Amino acid sequence: MKIISWNVNGIRAITQKDFFKDIQEMAPDILCLQETKAQVAEVEKALADMEGFHRYFNAAQRKGYSGVAILSKEEPISVTYDMGVEEHDQEGRVICGEYEGFYLVNVYVPNSGQGLVRLDYRQNWDEDFKEYLQNLKKKKPIILCGDLNVAHQAIDLKNDKANYNKSAGYTQVEIDGMTRLLDSGFVDTFRRFYPDTEAYSYWSYRFKARERNTGWRIDYFLVTENLLNKVKDSRILPQYYGSDHCPVELTMKD
Repeated sequence: MKIISWNVNGIRAITQKDFFKDIQEMAPDILCLQETKAQVAEVEKALADMEGFHRYFNAAQRKGYSGVAILSKEEPISVTYDMGVEEHDQEGRVICGEYEGFYLVNVYVPNSGQGLVRLDYRQNWDEDFKEYLQNLKKKKPIILCGDLNVAHQAIDLKNDKANYNKSAGYTQVEIDGMTRLLDSGFVDTFRRFYPDTEAYSYWSYRFKARERNTGWRIDYFLVTENLLNKVKDSRILPQYYGSDHCPVELTMKD
């Protein structure tokens, strides 16, 4: 089974590029999208040609902002939206598909913002999201994917010293939040397979960042420890364009 996760930075924009050809080439069994930046009807319209998938969308109340989607060849047992915390549930950031052997949680974690204006909110989010996952974990193993908006270690971004405690996604508050999540029973699958590989999944549109490979690894597949023996590989796919993020891929053993 192959799962692809991709922050598309606007579903209407990316579908005007090579998106459908790229998805066909990647051939996922499940496709998880983040930052669709559209209302549910607009996402449905943009993805109307995606035949063979069951489609589920969550959108923010605010138009043109946030949003996540799961497209799955196998119909999930159930699908739930948001995490049941009113403070967070207006932004369409969480969608969860239940399958026979696991929950698949697709998330677009809030960015701490320019000047770190949302850092306190982000700290609350991290704690509440961890609690949401812990409650799910009591029932079934979890595959968690998406844009977690944090580079966890120095190896996960190009200019670690220049960004530390100055840039959203690489403050000690966010790093600690990620550490607590991993310590609660999750494994960063890419790092488990490639502990010393410098590889990025996001590049700013400014300063020719992608051309120079000045990037960040902020898109992840995490699994609960009891699923790790079923993970075959976890890869980053920088050959695919169309967004300021590239897709990431998890392959599970049958």
